[in-house]
Amino acid sequence: MKVAAPTSGRVTNRGRSLLVALPLMFGALAHAGTDSASTLAEQRAKAVTEVVLGILSYARWPVEPEQLRLCLVGPTEYADDLVKGTTQASGRPVAVRRLLANDPRIVTECDAMYLGQLSQDERTQLFSAVTGHPVLSISEANDPCTVGSVFCLRVSDQQVAFEVNLDSVARSGVRIHPSVLQLSRRRAAQP
Repeated sequence: MKVAAPTSGRVTNRGRSLLVALPLMFGALAHAGTDSASTLAEQRAKAVTEVVLGILSYARWPVEPEQLRLCLVGPTEYADDLVKGTTQASGRPVAVRRLLANDPRIVTECDAMYLGQLSQDERTQLFSAVTGHPVLSISEANDPCTVGSVFCLRVSDQQVAFEVNLDSVARSGVRIHPSVLQLSRRRAAQP
């Protein structure tokens, strides 16, 4: 899957975040002015799915899984499309399942986690459990992209943006292709 050039972006020092915004495509109903809350929610869910699949396409695990296992943890707002399961542009299937934050299978049966609303204690315990295991984390909630979360989504009516926590990337055990940084640098260099 190709990730569209970002609409804004910045690269900051290590330990800070990379912000890359991707346009949210609206359907004909939204352009006609007849958008409803459910239509917007569906469009956001589809846009989030595109962004998550794009993020996953830039990730490399120490041992590449034939089927990528994405675990949804906590109540989510935009994961409806992800729950259906999907296939990456490379043809690799993505199996999606919901697990509780304290489920020990997260460490052994998840290549990536999509995190919804979790308490600070749940987040702390979850990230403590996956430390030392190659698990990529993507946070949906308005989280400050603190240590633990590798990618943090920012969803609005106009776009889906994400931040990358460079410290968490280094600790995750999952390599992120430099193209993610290059996309941002290229856009930030434009007038």
